[in-house]
Parts: sequence; C-alpha cells; structure tokens
Amino acid sequence: MDTAEPVLRQHVENLYADHHDWLRGWLRRRLGDRADASDLAHDTFIRLVQRPRCFDSSQQARAYLRTVANGLCIDLWRHREIERAWLQTLAQQPEAHAPSAEQQASVLQALYEIDAMLRQLAPRVARAFVLTAACGMTHQEVAGELGVSSRMVRHYITQAMLHCMQLEARQLVHHGTALP
Repeated sequence: MDTAEPVLRQHVENLYADHHDWLRGWLRRRLGDRADASDLAHDTFIRLVQRPRCFDSSQQARAYLRTVANGLCIDLWRHREIERAWLQTLAQQPEAHAPSAEQQASVLQALYEIDAMLRQLAPRVARAFVLTAACGMTHQEVAGELGVSSRMVRHYITQAMLHCMQLEARQLVHHGTALP
C-alpha cells in the first residue's frame, strides 16, 4: 500500500469534517433546495475522494470545492433543462404513442450523452452538427445560418464525426469490447 494513501485519506476526511456543512449551505443558497444541496455536496466530496488533493489553506480548499460544486450545479441545471424539453415533447404526443418508462429513461440517458458530447465540441462545430444531423439542413443551408462557406460546414461536420468515432472507440475499449 502506498504510504501517501492514508495521509490523503485523512486529509480528505478532515476536509469533509471542516467544510461539508459550509458547502451544503452554499449549495442550498445557490439551488434553493435542501435535498439537491445535500446530493451535490456529497457528489463534490466523492470527486475529491476519487482524485484526492491537498490544499495549503482553508480558503484554497473552499475555492476548489466551490468550483467543483458549481460545475455540478451547471450539470444539474442542464439535465433538468433536457428533462423539461423531453417532457414537453412527450406531452405533445398522443397518449397511445407514449413510450414506456424504460424507453423514456433510455431516451433521457441518450440525450444526456449527446449533450455531453456536444459540449466537448467547439460551438460552431456542435451547431453545424445539430443543424445537419437533427434538423436535416443541407450544408448550404447550414452555411447560410452560420455565415460560413459550405466547405467550412463540411469541415465542421468532419470534426464532429471524428469526435463521435473517438468517443465510440473509447467506450468500446472501456467496456472491453473488441474493435471491429
């Protein structure tokens, strides 16, 4: 066992004891919800357990915790916006065509993954990809929308597709599936 591991574990335990209540309060004021604040405070410390860090001061520790927690808040808000849009789409469908709860969960998970993938792309690349793939626009129409040439749209789409292929390859490796 690494001799630094018990020291890091004790450091994280001390950070939790010293800052958990403060962080939960900060999140509660930011989110306006006690349960969400508790969940995100917990998730923030889980991240710290997964990637332990040492800090020189209490202020430095709180700045780090606040940065991680703020990112988790943004993710929560983004997920809720995706859920809202999905529920609005479902509400517009005839009840006879409503997907099962399992199908709805699968669609939401896919939407979260698509959102995460799109956020990794440059904004124009992501927009060009969405306009062509989801909206069915031609390269010429996307070029007009973005104020760029059709050649640049093709370049953007190529970047997006390459990124998708890289993500797929990483997932296959992560899940232990052999590449074809």
